[in-house]
Amino acid sequence: MVDVTLAAVTCTHPSGTMLFPAMWVSTTLAEPAHFSWLETGLLVAGIVASITLFFWRFGPILRNIFHSKKDADFSLHPVGRRVWDFFWEVLCQGKVIRQRPLPGLAHAFVFWGFLAFALVSSNHIANGLQIGFLSPESYIDKFYFLFAAAWALLVAVGITGLFIRRFFVRPIWLGKKVSIESGWIAFLIFLLMVSYLGAFFVSPDGAAVKALWWTHTLTLLVFLPLIPHTKHLHLVISPVTVFLKRDGFSKIPPLTGDEDFGLVAGKDVTQLVSLQVYSCVECGRCTEHCPAANSGKVLDPKEIALGVRSYLNTLGPASDVALLAEARPETSFAPLLSMEAAFECTTCGACEYQCPVGIQHVPVIVGLRRGATNTGMWEDTYGTKLFLALEKNGNALGLSSMERDKFIQKEAFPIFDGTQEYCLWLGCMGGYDPKGREIIADFARVMNYLGVTFGVLKKEKCTGDPARRLGNDLAFQTLAEAGLKTFETAKVQKIVAICPHCVRTIANDWREYGIAPEIEHHSEFMARHKDHLPKQASGESIVYHDPCYLGRYRDVYEAPREIVRQAGTLVEAPRSHERSFCCGAGGGLAFLGEEQGERVSHIRAAELAGTGAKVVGTACPFCNTMFRDALAEISEAPPQLLDIAQLTARALPNASESVNQQVR
Repeated sequence: MVDVTLAAVTCTHPSGTMLFPAMWVSTTLAEPAHFSWLETGLLVAGIVASITLFFWRFGPILRNIFHSKKDADFSLHPVGRRVWDFFWEVLCQGKVIRQRPLPGLAHAFVFWGFLAFALVSSNHIANGLQIGFLSPESYIDKFYFLFAAAWALLVAVGITGLFIRRFFVRPIWLGKKVSIESGWIAFLIFLLMVSYLGAFFVSPDGAAVKALWWTHTLTLLVFLPLIPHTKHLHLVISPVTVFLKRDGFSKIPPLTGDEDFGLVAGKDVTQLVSLQVYSCVECGRCTEHCPAANSGKVLDPKEIALGVRSYLNTLGPASDVALLAEARPETSFAPLLSMEAAFECTTCGACEYQCPVGIQHVPVIVGLRRGATNTGMWEDTYGTKLFLALEKNGNALGLSSMERDKFIQKEAFPIFDGTQEYCLWLGCMGGYDPKGREIIADFARVMNYLGVTFGVLKKEKCTGDPARRLGNDLAFQTLAEAGLKTFETAKVQKIVAICPHCVRTIANDWREYGIAPEIEHHSEFMARHKDHLPKQASGESIVYHDPCYLGRYRDVYEAPREIVRQAGTLVEAPRSHERSFCCGAGGGLAFLGEEQGERVSHIRAAELAGTGAKVVGTACPFCNTMFRDALAEISEAPPQLLDIAQLTARALPNASESVNQQVR
């Protein structure tokens, strides 16, 4: 029979014999009606012990964060952006779900369930102290208990899925070593949910309800002190990390004073860096998308964060011991970070884009490079050659400026005199690299076709991008100040460039020394004028490669695609948009010689060629030069490689037939 009032379910034989005991299936949460003074005393002692143990373990972490060097340039502005990031990334779990939908949703269920349980857990402990504030008899409170029960079920399912994934599926990017503590935490979370749900299935007058109550309570009290020394510390500090992370994608902080050389030792680690490395949840998303980690290199962005964390735990934020070592030996005092790993980063930003807890890996890695380069610890033949080329010749290729002059004369480019609308920035690749010159020449044809006036600078030096990413601040400062002075003298107002690295460096990194004129990438320029450019009807398939410094750094994805669609049929690569795979040239690596392991460019080239497209479309001269050799090596009949400016220019009439259109 079913008794709706008591919600008891029994099953009896026709003879009257009970087949199994009654089971309570109540819509009301069963809670103990009374606690003895001994039980209350044990509860108070347990609470005090749990909180004491938590802060005893969490205290050193807080001290390491607060005793770290202050971030001199930190500002809460813009607050609106911080609030939005907190809402989207923390409360909505937007990044967690978007990048890994199934495990992300399971994680979101656990997080949202914890939020739903906030009042339940508080009331649960309050009941043990005889000061409960939610009543199972109240209709509103009853609804809330049932609402929490629904979330308890979702949390139980979610944490079970995450447990199976970590301990049985074990994706390689989670790491070879499985954390036993993670298993215990998952079990405790599951036990919290089951012990809560069980209270809907027992009589409020029986002994079972007291047993469930104490099971739930002890689980809570055990759970709290475990948090600080496990990856679940992110439950406490990652919301703060997301809110306080440095404004701007992969923003490299300025050095402060003559004694600041970057991240040399523990005393140079800033509060934001400390906060971020302690937030690492070891999910491996950064590892999964890192081009170095995916091509057999030593670098693993996750290990960079964990290495700095381990250093702080072992030596503290006041230590003078170097953060980087030539190898990564396990010593008696600290597991040091590898110099080799730090200089394998392409600065593509995939790690930072993927991270769900606000860790900004690239500024940390560049900070480590700064510390090694600015102090002379890093000794590399190719790096030295690059820095000397920048110092002596003003370009990363180390060629005489006369080579650039000859190219300008050959193409009959006008010299910028202040009367033209645009300054066409050539950059190192556009001024000296043969393929880059072809791209510049074709883009100049596009500008001429549109009737947009432009000129090139008579003298032009590198923006300093490779020096900046490799940590040579003196070389970068010299080039940035020279570039700003050149723009000021020439009275430049607007700049257009074919290189996303130049655009990023001039628009963002130069701000330490002054504000450069407005600059845009040629994809943005052509997309804005697309209605005045000829549309090709060939329907040729073109797979477009998203450059890291145009996509993730500048958030420009649609503009180059609009140009590709004008030239043929757009084909998307398996990894595209914000998840695009790097070409391997960034971070100065294009100038550092042969890579260890598989070449990043070959992995990406094979992926692009595998789409079957007839043409590979690029929007960065570095990507173009990396794929030029890679495509030839992976296929006997590789697809044609063209920049989006070349895709557009091939449809233009000859210069003698060109119609001078005024579109400004």
